[in-house]
Amino acid sequence: MDKKLTLSLNESVIENAKLYAKKNKISLSKLIERYLQSIAENRTKEVEITPLVKSLSGVIELPNNFNIRDEYSNYLIEKYR
Repeated sequence: MDKKLTLSLNESVIENAKLYAKKNKISLSKLIERYLQSIAENRTKEVEITPLVKSLSGVIELPNNFNIRDEYSNYLIEKYR
């Protein structure tokens, strides 16, 4: 059963949403309904870790002082020399 809802939004947000809805041939109400439904579903869903990812977990041992940003920067410097 559908029920009415009144929202107060920034005018430019409303206009951009209307343009998006028109471009995608969907009503603004349906667009907002789908968005709210998607965020509600994502909050309740747990991320499933596949068996492959589980099997890879712990394969590499890194030192405590390992800095991924520094290592990646060094990699890029070497790559583009």
